[in-house]
Amino acid sequence: MLEKEYYDKTDEIIAAHGRTQADLIPIIQEIQEAYRYLPPELLTYVAKELSIPESQAYSVATFYENFSFEPKGKFLIKVCDGTACHVRKSIPILETLYKELGLSKDKQTTDDMLFTLETVSCLGACGLAPVLTVNDKVYPAMTPEKAIEMINELRGA
Repeated sequence: MLEKEYYDKTDEIIAAHGRTQADLIPIIQEIQEAYRYLPPELLTYVAKELSIPESQAYSVATFYENFSFEPKGKFLIKVCDGTACHVRKSIPILETLYKELGLSKDKQTTDDMLFTLETVSCLGACGLAPVLTVNDKVYPAMTPEKAIEMINELRGA
């Protein structure tokens, strides 16, 4: 069960958007922005408040890859593994980050909730390959060494 503050914040978000079915996506986007993930309890609460079936709300939230039911770290790192990045050696960068952060494909967030590491199919920055983003800030021409430097800088931030 979430703390009352989560529901109070959700009530504010709903009030700012409205209570129609069309308001579902902007509401859950804002909830995810506030908490860096979409708590399932809040999705259920939003469905009730909008008078839509819970199954419909879950159908929307699971259809879009952008929504996550798992908590994310303060720094969300997305490593591109699209064709251009892959050819320019994005996998050694990913492996270096897994090792440096103690993460894996199965464990994507550090225990201290500082880092979440994900791979994505394309970041749309092929000319800058290999590329990764941290909270949507683009880091071009990445190397394993630069990735470790970046992690050390973020740890100090």
